[in-house]
Amino acid sequence: MTFNKIMVGVDESPDALKAFRYAIQVARHEMAELIIVSILEEKNINVYQSLDRNYWQKEMTELKERCEGYKREALEYGVIDVRTIVNKGNPGELIINKFIPLNNPDLLVIGAKSTSRIKNFFGSQAAYMARYAKISTIIIR
Repeated sequence: MTFNKIMVGVDESPDALKAFRYAIQVARHEMAELIIVSILEEKNINVYQSLDRNYWQKEMTELKERCEGYKREALEYGVIDVRTIVNKGNPGELIINKFIPLNNPDLLVIGAKSTSRIKNFFGSQAAYMARYAKISTIIIR
């Protein structure tokens, strides 16, 4: 099976970083487009943070910068075509219901667990995405 477009979900967790490294290897080998997705999960923000507009801007700016770093790493590794998607909300629902239909990847690569800071980013989200994705899905540990 060959892949033309690979979507990978990232955060700062060890499993997500392994998933990213796996995805760039496959993308380079297959000469596939790589789509890097990172979602700021809103439910893990406390009430005071949610009221502070500057907090949201700061978090989204940091997330965009991290994704640009992942993009640079993929390009340096030899992946030819790399895009990033950054958003906030429920990672599983956004990836399955919005970003997969909009981008039509052949493969979804995600980490099994996430950082404690964003504790639900892929733990139960990974199971959700594997169950509902209509494309091949690889969960990395």
